Amino acid sequence: MSFGNDLPSKRGLIPSLGALLAFEAAARHESFTRAATELNLTQGAVSRQIRQIEDQLGLALFVRVRQRVTLTDAGRLYLGDVRRALVDLGEATHRVMALAGRGRILNLATLPTFATRWLVPRLPDFFARHPDISINFSTRLSPFDFTADPFDAAIHYGRADWAGATAHHLMREVIVPVASPVWRAAHAPDRLEDLARLPLLQQSTRPAAWPAWFAAQGLEAPETVRGMVFEQFAMIAQAAASGLGAALLPRLLIEDDLATGRLEVLFDRAIVPDEAYWIVIPDAKAGQPAVEAFRRWIVGAAGHSEGGS
Repeated sequence: MSFGNDLPSKRGLIPSLGALLAFEAAARHESFTRAATELNLTQGAVSRQIRQIEDQLGLALFVRVRQRVTLTDAGRLYLGDVRRALVDLGEATHRVMALAGRGRILNLATLPTFATRWLVPRLPDFFARHPDISINFSTRLSPFDFTADPFDAAIHYGRADWAGATAHHLMREVIVPVASPVWRAAHAPDRLEDLARLPLLQQSTRPAAWPAWFAAQGLEAPETVRGMVFEQFAMIAQAAASGLGAALLPRLLIEDDLATGRLEVLFDRAIVPDEAYWIVIPDAKAGQPAVEAFRRWIVGAAGHSEGGS
């Protein structure tokens, strides 16, 4: 999206930055609703901004089918240029901010519950060691293309397979069955087998969690797991603390809940999945001072945390 010296005459053709950000987010999520959540807007506001671009261009960028949207051919063509323009604008802004003495900025993509429950409480130590570095956070639930998204690093859960980047090990999860004290008293699951007949909270991105836990205990999992389904660990932890069922949760994400008694471990029968948490550095950003400082710090913090779990 380069207009060169002809920019003044074509300025009226350029959509607003807010509209372009809404378009990029909606294209990435294939959802106006999720784009709205990411941008802290209403779904209607995102829809209006994208419609303004479509009216300005005189063609459709999305095909709307029920709750999902997909890019048209024109939308896919436009998306590539828009992403490059947003990346260039972000990089230019960071360069100018650095010249103005604002320090170094690290753009980090992270998993939401990991960030709020593990990373953020430990950040005061990082900033005490590196007061000249600032961190901008964005939520990403799955791997993405670093060449399209302007991030310096990402927190990833899974395996160390990310194209164009290097993954550095942080820690593995120790997953335990938990519930609120009130729920435990009401249902009194005295034996492992008792859980199979009780409401079990589930995570949509980990549908095999309960079957894997039962199998690790040498038990047959129920044919149909009864219980509410949530998308994120934070939702499940809150649901469990509210007495809606038992949950399988990583200890590292519920340290405060266990310490305060909001949640209790039902049985000391943990499982440790093969997957792990990683700090992923794109090859293009490897060795940059702010990136390297954060990598060293979080690897050390994770090693200390894992050793104590």
